[in-house]
Amino acid sequence: MDDLAAVTDRIWDCVVVGTGVGGATLGHALAAAGQRVLFVEKGRAGLEPSDGLRGFYPETHFEEAALAAPRHQALLRQGGRWSEEVLSGGGGFVPLLGCGGGGSSALFGMAMERFFPEDFRPGPRLHALAGGSSLPDAWPVSYEEMLPFYRRAERLYRVRGARDPLRPADEALPAAPVPGPHNAELARHFAAAGLHPYRLPLACEFVNDCACCQGFLCARDCKNDAARSCLRPAVREHGAVLLDECEAITLEAAGDRITALVCRRHGTEFRVRARHYALGAGALATPCLLLSSRSPGWPDGLANRSGLVGRNLMRHGVDLYLVFTRARGDPRSKEIGLSDFYVGAGEKLGTLQSFGALPPASMLATEVIADASAALPFAGVVAKAMRPLLERGLAALFRRGVLLAGIMEDLPYPDNRIEAGDPPRVHYVLREPDRARLRLFRQGIARALKPYRFLPLRQAEKNRMLAHVCGTCRFGDDPASSVLDRNNRAHGVANLYVVDASFFPSSGGTNPALTIAANALRVAEHMLTRNHAEV
Repeated sequence: MDDLAAVTDRIWDCVVVGTGVGGATLGHALAAAGQRVLFVEKGRAGLEPSDGLRGFYPETHFEEAALAAPRHQALLRQGGRWSEEVLSGGGGFVPLLGCGGGGSSALFGMAMERFFPEDFRPGPRLHALAGGSSLPDAWPVSYEEMLPFYRRAERLYRVRGARDPLRPADEALPAAPVPGPHNAELARHFAAAGLHPYRLPLACEFVNDCACCQGFLCARDCKNDAARSCLRPAVREHGAVLLDECEAITLEAAGDRITALVCRRHGTEFRVRARHYALGAGALATPCLLLSSRSPGWPDGLANRSGLVGRNLMRHGVDLYLVFTRARGDPRSKEIGLSDFYVGAGEKLGTLQSFGALPPASMLATEVIADASAALPFAGVVAKAMRPLLERGLAALFRRGVLLAGIMEDLPYPDNRIEAGDPPRVHYVLREPDRARLRLFRQGIARALKPYRFLPLRQAEKNRMLAHVCGTCRFGDDPASSVLDRNNRAHGVANLYVVDASFFPSSGGTNPALTIAANALRVAEHMLTRNHAEV
């Protein structure tokens, strides 16, 4: 929309900041119920299958082989990516996160599965090594409360696959294609070892020759991300309005209510007003917006009387395993999962699943050179000089096997946080108890893979790998120890909700997208009931 007057002269029922899984799902539910919804999205809309750089990583078009940097902003934005630097330690990096229609779901590998019932009561009973963590005994909502919304979210995102046999029984999901030869071979191996492999639930249309499109925008419109499943129908069928390339600057508040959202679009600053405001900009951007929204009534940032906005940052520890199977053919598909490590040996660890296709060899070589330079500058110089040989070797190596990903649950600590600024700064330390859990997880995966030869690619210790970042505006019943209440409304702010992964009080050990979507549907139902009661 280019007519700002039509936006600024109107009082919206809800202004939704961010169009990832949380924001788009909430906005779609509200708009479908007749609410006047305005989406504010910092990135490009991406509603057309032909819009932006699709089908490949923007890095393949950089002017030189390099890690993503601010100078690559234009290309990253065209690819639906976060394009600005984040500081960490003594340096900076550009995280591989989404920014645009669909948020990070536009880049995700489409895995959408439920958390376990244990994830909703994650306390010390399941985490013997969790000393010093701010892990709560329980979420303010239970698995049973979330169950009907999980079912609705699976239908909304057209999730297909199979139920994990280690989770509570429920009605079957629509079937997905049978796994290819590599994943089928591994599934047989795991089952013979007494483990419980299953067909990973994916939000995918499974078109012929599906490229899996993990890490970049789908070129064939078969990825059921938040843009395809929620944002597009909200705008085209239910009257919602989308302002893309529009940055939310600050929230203005008087007492316990927000009075306006200040935005900037194409150099013009303006205000939009609504009865309610919902933040779904992601677990880095959402707390930064709140911390930047200071006023006499909120001197430490909006909704921050607890001092916890931005704190308890979590991200999954992800390792990759290149497994050399006997099968032949293309191993790129993301097809099987294994959750036998989720609760074991007195510790709650995580899941193992097929990863799908790796980035191009040129990007892998850039990562190897960066790691070598960080470990030993001379090694980085040598690796850079041998780059063409390195790229060919990596390409040949990764054609020989199938990739699995180990996803380990992270624990919350108040000192792990995002600090608002220009640029923002991430403070994150992987503590020794979590390193011990990571060792247990790696040992369990190694045992499960025997006698296969495999190459472990250890990524979990890398702070720039912000996989599934969450937790920076946790919800809870006590305003002193949480930012949001059980309905995701900010403590002390009557018309503010947060619906992205910021609300997680614990991270779980599997992909978070379905839980974000289910919770957004739950919050939408609450908002609609509350709105009806107020009329």
